[in-house]
Amino acid sequence: MTLSRTGRRPHRIVVIAPSPVSMFNLAIPEMLFEKVEIDGLPGYEVVVCTPEPGPITTTGGLTLEVPRGLEALDGADTVLIAGTGHRYLPDPRTVEAVREVAAAGLRVASICSGAFVLAEAGLLEGRSATTYWQLTQELRERYPALDVQGDVLYVQDGQVMTSSGYAAGIDLCLHMIRTDYGAAAANTVARLALVAPVRPGGQTQFTQTPLPPERGTACADTRGWAMRRLDQPLTLTDLARHAGVSVRTLTRRFHAESGVSPLQWLLHQRIERAKELLETTALPMDQVARACGLGTADSLRQHVVRRTGLTPSAYRAQFSRLGAA
Repeated sequence: MTLSRTGRRPHRIVVIAPSPVSMFNLAIPEMLFEKVEIDGLPGYEVVVCTPEPGPITTTGGLTLEVPRGLEALDGADTVLIAGTGHRYLPDPRTVEAVREVAAAGLRVASICSGAFVLAEAGLLEGRSATTYWQLTQELRERYPALDVQGDVLYVQDGQVMTSSGYAAGIDLCLHMIRTDYGAAAANTVARLALVAPVRPGGQTQFTQTPLPPERGTACADTRGWAMRRLDQPLTLTDLARHAGVSVRTLTRRFHAESGVSPLQWLLHQRIERAKELLETTALPMDQVARACGLGTADSLRQHVVRRTGLTPSAYRAQFSRLGAA
């Protein structure tokens, strides 16, 4: 239901705010989804609602005015549950509403402790899910039928998505944007919001295990240098020489900062560049492959299929930004 691709209204994201709600959780959808523009038109409409319209408390002790009730779910395309300080016995109206929208086939997601609401509604039973790392054991014990992934930032299992807490909610929303509009749109939003680019995760994979956040700056200059040379063959020796350290030291520092080896990080950046070129240019496949450093059209196909579940041609057909330009 996207304006640029179908001529219909923007994708409608309805955020349910359980009381007491996390203000940060509420800010994330507005901060990211409202920045999406497709062909100069809004890609999303974000609406916040709560079971009992009016003033609701926040986890910080403040009061917010939320004028819309659960009737705002009518016409939703995605329903997102914000984190709450009351994880147990969520409002039964919210539980029933979430259960109904999921039964209707809508995408349902949660940030942080919002996963407890989805679990109470029975939407996570038999599925993989996650929540804030300090709450994962609590979620396992209260809902033993869940496959709780405690070491990832976000998880997608079919139509249901859950994320860990705080900035992991940003990663989840960027993943949604990438799924709906492609890598170029998600990366543009990440730049506008001054956050890390979207993390990897294939569309056909149920469990998304993205790169962890970068935790240091010692290799930042080398990462930037490599990003400007993705079309060139780069080896561990090249990267270590630029950083002025041994290959062993580079590998240790890189893993400490990025959570992956230098070559794993480099491959991820090449695939992301390939996806952007597929979306924003009409370059032949062999030229796309060379421009992002993947070498050949066959190699490009292999990596794009593995990452997205789509061939490069199918990915371009689905996400190209050229047709309406």
